[in-house]
Amino acid sequence: MAEEDEQPQSPPQKASSLGQTLIPVVNKLQDICSQSGVSIPINLPQVAVVGSQSSGKSSVIEALVGLDFLPRGPDVVTRRPLMLQLIQTKVNNGGADGGVGEVEYGEFLHLPGRKFYDFSEIRNEIQAETEREAGGNRGISEKTIRLKIYSPNVLDITLIDLPGITRVPVGDQPSDIEARIRTMIMKYIRHPSCLILAVTPANSDLANSDALQIAGNADPDGKRTIGVITKLDIMDRGTDARNLLLGKVIPLQLGYVGVVNRSQEDIMRNRSIKDALAAEERFFRSHPEYVNLADRCGVPQLAKKLNQILVQHIRECLPALKSAISSQLVTVTKEYASYGETPDTRAGQGTLLLNILSKYAEAFSSLVEGKSEEISTSELSGGARIHYIFQFIFVKSLEDVDPCDGLPDEDIRTAIHNARGPRSAVFAAEVPFEVLVRRQIGRLSDPSIQCAQFIYNELVKMSHSSMVNELQRYPVLRKRVDEVVGRFLRENLNPAESIIRHLIEMEMDYINTSHPNFIGGSRALEMAQQQIRSSMVVVPVSRQRDGGDSDMTQVSERSSRSRAIVRSPANGFIKPPANGVISDQGVRANTEADRNRPTGSSIWGISSIFSGTENQLSTREAPKSIAQREPAYNIDHAPSTIHLREPPTILRSSETLSEQEATEIAATKLLLSSYFDIVRKIIEDSVPKAIMHFLVNHTKRELHNVLIQKLYREKLFEEMLQEPGEVSAKRKHARETLRVLQQAFQTLDELPLEAETIERGYSLGTDSIGLPRTHGLPPTSSYNTNFY
Repeated sequence: MAEEDEQPQSPPQKASSLGQTLIPVVNKLQDICSQSGVSIPINLPQVAVVGSQSSGKSSVIEALVGLDFLPRGPDVVTRRPLMLQLIQTKVNNGGADGGVGEVEYGEFLHLPGRKFYDFSEIRNEIQAETEREAGGNRGISEKTIRLKIYSPNVLDITLIDLPGITRVPVGDQPSDIEARIRTMIMKYIRHPSCLILAVTPANSDLANSDALQIAGNADPDGKRTIGVITKLDIMDRGTDARNLLLGKVIPLQLGYVGVVNRSQEDIMRNRSIKDALAAEERFFRSHPEYVNLADRCGVPQLAKKLNQILVQHIRECLPALKSAISSQLVTVTKEYASYGETPDTRAGQGTLLLNILSKYAEAFSSLVEGKSEEISTSELSGGARIHYIFQFIFVKSLEDVDPCDGLPDEDIRTAIHNARGPRSAVFAAEVPFEVLVRRQIGRLSDPSIQCAQFIYNELVKMSHSSMVNELQRYPVLRKRVDEVVGRFLRENLNPAESIIRHLIEMEMDYINTSHPNFIGGSRALEMAQQQIRSSMVVVPVSRQRDGGDSDMTQVSERSSRSRAIVRSPANGFIKPPANGVISDQGVRANTEADRNRPTGSSIWGISSIFSGTENQLSTREAPKSIAQREPAYNIDHAPSTIHLREPPTILRSSETLSEQEATEIAATKLLLSSYFDIVRKIIEDSVPKAIMHFLVNHTKRELHNVLIQKLYREKLFEEMLQEPGEVSAKRKHARETLRVLQQAFQTLDELPLEAETIERGYSLGTDSIGLPRTHGLPPTSSYNTNFY
């Protein structure tokens, strides 16, 4: 009767279909990703087994499989991650390859096509593969071993057996072996798609469990951690793990399952897994604390629970998984397209080269014109930078220039004196104005040339930014294009700079005083006289470059002594009295004379740009009147010989500035400012036009022709279209990744309709003990001793 109760119940077809649909799909995706040899940033649903060394991890996995195939020993045995895919098959009572022998077998991914029917050979291959990668003296490696086991006695589950957490290094293990193993484990369990099977021996304190501790770091809420309590049969007498299994010590949302492993003695005596499972069943049925916890005890319950939870977990992960694969597919497709293919024939190479050069010239032109598809929103680029240089650097810098900067009053005064030569201060010549204005115009040359250099630098930057993706694949071609464009830009810079220099020289060679915007000499002199009259003072000339006009401030009694030269009807000056003081009547007389003089006339007879000829003094009358007024001196009555001192090497004007000199300086500065403004406006307009015509637009118009002329040569095709090895490797990697992603997407694309049909017969919930279940499956409380 008991045996009848223990007969396994056949699960409904829908439940079986669900498990046989989702888990194999994930296994297929894992195979696709593994066989490609490429790393794909997609995390597939899986179950990772973690625990400390000698916690019973390997025994649990072997019990789930029902076969003894893992390396065993007292020391560190699992030294590489082992991905184990359990695939349920139908019982085969006969076949072409040997009948019953095909029922259970294993396959390694690194040995495709070879089937291992003897599971002791699987153990030996795991050991040999571990030593090939991690060495033979307890070293560890992160490279995964992938093994598939086909058997009718398993449920579809994918497990990853990770190295046990150890604290003391042995053999050639590094001193930080514990940190390395923990890092390796976290690499797998940190992803939300990974279920964690935390194995803890019952004879240790659960609060100090390494497995639960590291699982808690990756899964703080305990939503994807399943606890496994091993070695329940070797607990101290009078103790049990009932509270642990009920989750009263450390609760987990997926609960705990208790198992009894084979002891080391059982392993040494070659006790079979089947016998061990029978002994485990007898232990739980005979133990008074576990008899009513059959749903939480035993390897069969653990297998069933893992299968159900994994199916549910996979179904929850499928939408995000499909979205991730689709996104990666788009990204890799674009990457692969960017590498393109290099043709082998000359005609194909010529077509490719012509296409690349045309795209480059078009990209350069678009960047200059602001029509590039990749317009930056964070900074100015391309033609916008050229406009900024013209308007906000070049023009603004010229507008900030003071026309009289670098010309202190003393320099202007000296130039005026030098222009008179040996003559006295009778006429004010035009030479000082022309000399000084040419000097100031010449100052515009350097910033204009510098502006052209700035635009040249911008064009060089744009030429580098226009390197299209195709050009990046060919370093030789990229170098040649860079050389040709750089040389072409330098050639275009020369005429731009030349025309700029000619513009400056043109302005310097002809001073057009007839320009309608020029102030004119009469107006400048009138304004200068008004400035002087407002102060009626001549002050010492400052040797500093401090502006000039603002220095003519009012002074009192001491200033009046500096009026050493005042106008007279004869020669334009009144000879100062002996005491050096000019009477008020004399000053008033001269002021009255100024008022009665016609407007625009010059008190010094200034000609040309300073006044007309109708009001000038007669130069023949002035010497005659002077001769009549000057007293005659008899040289014979000189008391002694007068010795003159040697003139100094450098002569400067006297420190006393006369009213006439102040007026001349002020008038000259007004003329300089007026004409310099005219020239400045011309240069601000002409220099950008010259740069745009000779440098920017000419480069844009002729760049494509120059590239074709210099680079499109059949004998250079093979050299310029030579790819570096890394590009070929990247193309190969992208092609393989694209193939894998396409297969994965196709695999998932075949799933939804079938899964949707299956899911309509399911409603996931929990039974009385909190175990996730599926309607139609046998209740979790039913314990089957004949599971295997």
